[in-house]
This record gives sequence, structure tokens and C-alpha cells, in this order.
Amino acid sequence: MLTRFSEPLANALRAKLRLLLTSEPRLGERIEVYSMDAIGRRLYELNIGKLRIATDAQVSEPIRQASQKVGEHKFSHRFLTTEWEQVVDGWQLDTWEAYRDVNRLGRKTRLREEQRRLLWSIFEIVRLGLRERGLITTSGMLNVLARHYANGAAPPFNFAVVDEAQDASIAQIRFLAAIGSGEPNGLYFAGDLGQRIFQQPFSWKAAGVDVRGRSATLKINYRTSHQIRSQADRLLDPQIADVDGNVEERKGAVSLFNGPKPEIKVCSSIEEETRAVGAWLHSLKADGLQPHEIAIFVRSTAQFDRPKAAAEQEGLRCKVLDERLETAAGSLSVSTMHLAKGLEFRAVAVMACDDEVIPLQARIEMVTEEAELEDVYNTERHLLYVACTRARDYLLVTSTAPASEFLGDLIPQDQLT
Repeated sequence: MLTRFSEPLANALRAKLRLLLTSEPRLGERIEVYSMDAIGRRLYELNIGKLRIATDAQVSEPIRQASQKVGEHKFSHRFLTTEWEQVVDGWQLDTWEAYRDVNRLGRKTRLREEQRRLLWSIFEIVRLGLRERGLITTSGMLNVLARHYANGAAPPFNFAVVDEAQDASIAQIRFLAAIGSGEPNGLYFAGDLGQRIFQQPFSWKAAGVDVRGRSATLKINYRTSHQIRSQADRLLDPQIADVDGNVEERKGAVSLFNGPKPEIKVCSSIEEETRAVGAWLHSLKADGLQPHEIAIFVRSTAQFDRPKAAAEQEGLRCKVLDERLETAAGSLSVSTMHLAKGLEFRAVAVMACDDEVIPLQARIEMVTEEAELEDVYNTERHLLYVACTRARDYLLVTSTAPASEFLGDLIPQDQLT
């Protein structure tokens, strides 16, 4: 099994594998390439039975109703939802004692026992309600499968190779631990803590996978020029550690080739930014780049008009990437930063890096505890890092004034143009 945590990333991986195995079609038949959740759904229906996955709405509304039922308390709906996702459902806690004693790694709000008891009264109502309706969460599905294979069922794969492992969920890691226990070195993980943008930190060891003493930090960058890599690295700490104590040292990394210096532009208006990106696209065409070798990333769909306007200025067609992540010949690609994961282009522009856009003000305003701000800032910083490092040779980062505070970290303030 060759897998990633999400379906869009698995789609991109499947397309690349087809290119890699053009001359080895029979080998391709022996490799399953799906997201972990997609594999889980198939295995559940083959081995357990009919599957009805609860939607976000089918969980969120019962949490709201249960919260109102237990009476007045200080916890927001957002806190309850994330506590459910990251702790109760994530670890598949099914008793008060389990919730009382769980180590809530990654959760900044400290809870006294009486607070946990109140919260459990809410979550127990939600759990029972889902069961009565015959619904199961994705984490619940993977937990059932983990028990199925841990209890002796024949594993479905000889080996599993897991890419973008830093964003795998608790349930996904537990599922992998169960199916990979039958073979020495049955699991291989590749990931980068500096690119964790979807998942809160948690202990892999507690989930059944211990890589301490068996991991290594790769130092050779084959995809990104020295100039882009070294500048993007300014967004991250030189040393990043996970909660199990595994440390990634970012110092000492090398790229195998050089390229033009990245450009950072803070513009006075959206119109000026459009002209700047249009001029950049014009220069790329003069250098011989084809449209499909170029991508423009923005923080969210709310900023899509800005790359489209820049492309239109140069008479270029745009392909807005969906979850299949398929580029189109003759068109440059436009995408959100989240969908940039796993992609690469010769030239990348990261537009609309404005104040209140990245880090996204809406996320900051949803924070209920000051300690949570660190997690928001870290994931938003990682998101910009991911977008910038999709570029092989050319990188342009633009904003309108006032610019994102991250641009001051990406390049010294006196070098901003």
C-alpha cells in the first residue's frame, strides 16, 4: 500500500506512480494507492459490514444539543467540537475513566476533573446518539479495523509506505500500527514536521508506532533550488521536535542546483499587485516556461480573483485545481495553499499574503485561550512554507500593504520591495 492521509494527495501520488511505472505495468498492479480513509472504508465493508459514516453536521449538531441539555457552562461550541475530534473521537475514548485519565497532548486548555466530568456528560450523549442512528465516525471505523487486525486477522498488505506522515491522524496511525505488525519493517513513513498543517501534535508511541532511534533526517533537496529552500527555511525554527522527542534538524540541508533569487513584493494596492504578477508571468514566458509549469497559490478561495486577474492580464488561461489535482496543458494552475501539498512546479507565485489573510484573522478570532494562538500561528506559518516550497526554480511572494507579518521573517525588512 502506498498511501497519504487525504484523497487529493493520494490522487496526486497515483498520477506520479503511473509515470514512474510506465515500463512496469505488472508492478503497478501489486500496489494499492489510496488515502488511508478510502482504504479503511473498503476494508470495513469487506470485513465488518455496511458502513454509514457520520457527516460533520451529524456530529456538530448533536454536540450543540447535548451542550444545551447539560445546562450552563463556559465551554464554546468550537472548543467542544475540537475536544471531540482531537481527544474523544480521535483516541476513541468510550468510558468516563478513559477520558478522565487521557493525556490531552496538543490541547492547551487545562481541565480539572469536575470540568472533564461535565464534558464527558456531553460527549456520552453524542456517542450514544450516533450509535442509536447506526452512524460511525471515520476514526471509529479505523479503530474497529485496528482491533480486527490486532486480533489476528490476516493483514491486507505486506508493506505500507506512508507519505506526508506528519499530518496522519491518531486513528490512521493506530490503523497502520495494526496492519503493519506482521512484517519486520512493514511500515515506512516519510514526512516533514515543518509541513504539518492539518493535524494537532500527538504521541505516535501512544498510538502504537515508535520510531525513536529508527528515524533519520534527509538532508538533500532534489526539488527546490538553493535560493528558494534557504529563504523558505527562514519561516521555520532550525530545530523541530515532535511530542515523542524525535528531532528534525533543518540545518545542514543542501539543494542540488541553484536558481534565481526569490522575489518578495509588497504592493500599495491589488491593482499594483496584479501588474507585478502579470509582469512576472510575462518574464517567465520570455524564459520559455509553459503555462502548465506555473502555479499561483492563495490562502483561500476568497482570494481567487487576484491570480485570475494577473493571468488574464497576460492572456493566460487558468485551471483551478480541485481535489483531483490535475493540471491542464496550456493553463497555469490556481489553488489554495492547502491543496498545494504534494505538488511541484517550475515557477510559483504566492499571492495575497496580506495582514489578516495569513495568518487568517478568522482563525485568530476563534481562539478562546491565549495558549492556542501558538498552534494557529505555527500551522499558518507552515502553510506559507508549503506554498513557497512547491517552486523549483522561480518564486514570487506578493501582498498588498499592510503585508503579513510572516513576510518579515521570510526576508529581512530592509530587503522588501
